[in-house]
Amino acid sequence: MSALFFTLWAFAQLVILTLHTAGGFQPSYRVPPSARSSGRLSASSLSSSTPTEEESTWDWDSVTDEWELDCYSRPVLVDGKKKLWELLVTDSSGTMRICKPLPSNKVNSREVRRAVEEIIDESDVKPGTIRFFRGAMFNMINIALSEVDVVAKPSRCTFALAQWIEERNRNVYPQMKGYQPAMSGIGGIGGTFLDIRTAVKLPDSLRGEQYAFVGLPLAEFKEGGSIDSSNIGVGRICPIDETLPADSFVQGVVILTSRAKALASWLAGTEVAGLKADLKKRELVMETDIDNQYLMAKLDDGQRREGANFEEGKDSLNGLHFISVQRDEDDDPAGFWLLREIPENL
Repeated sequence: MSALFFTLWAFAQLVILTLHTAGGFQPSYRVPPSARSSGRLSASSLSSSTPTEEESTWDWDSVTDEWELDCYSRPVLVDGKKKLWELLVTDSSGTMRICKPLPSNKVNSREVRRAVEEIIDESDVKPGTIRFFRGAMFNMINIALSEVDVVAKPSRCTFALAQWIEERNRNVYPQMKGYQPAMSGIGGIGGTFLDIRTAVKLPDSLRGEQYAFVGLPLAEFKEGGSIDSSNIGVGRICPIDETLPADSFVQGVVILTSRAKALASWLAGTEVAGLKADLKKRELVMETDIDNQYLMAKLDDGQRREGANFEEGKDSLNGLHFISVQRDEDDDPAGFWLLREIPENL
């Protein structure tokens, strides 16, 4: 048995759920429980006199080529009347952080493209991919990045960016002159107040044969733990908030299927962002891209209770959870994703 799945089965209190019909799945059985000093970019060198971020340096060896971007108004009025607009750019590790204010009369695709190109030109590590999550700004950002030599991906897999925005909402904007707490959280991910989406049924060829709600110690994802880039297949591990309790358990879902490689590859290509147990609709739903949803299974009463525990665990760790796709318990995952549900009020 692989080291990772020994950990899964040893630590998790789980119920394996076998897909029984197109309408749901049934319980099957139980298992017990030195940095380069030359690299420097600073927010102040790329911005106006508006207070933003202290000058920062970082280890370019730690910066990835997968970048994350947001362009949106913040809960601050400049000169008491105009919204503060910012372009935030970070990498998937959260090592690089660049904040560039934009004049409110220059919030357009041309200005965003110019700012992004300027940041790239001054960076030692060039991006291959830039992800952005905010549906309300989709058209402008998509047009801007279409003229930059990168792959633009609308995606909620902007975990480092979300963590940074939350930090700024707590620590930066409230200290700014003109801060307006009533403006916080307006817009969110999709820019709408009512979620009327309907989950699309997963193709039969991509369905798992067995599912399990499981829990893993948070320590397994930190330095010295058993889960790292060597055994997650085509998956990825999001940054972990170091303030989370070290003795807590991360909730997740294991998918066992003979088509593990196909399913894992599909998930990687669709920018899988997380899982949600919709207790009202009694559905286990997969979230992908900016706003797509896929129905994995229907939940009966027992499974709904498992789903409630899953959601409570996510809430206790600020949305942190995982998905693992595995042929069986003796193999390393074809894909393992440590994910975080991005708050709707960023």
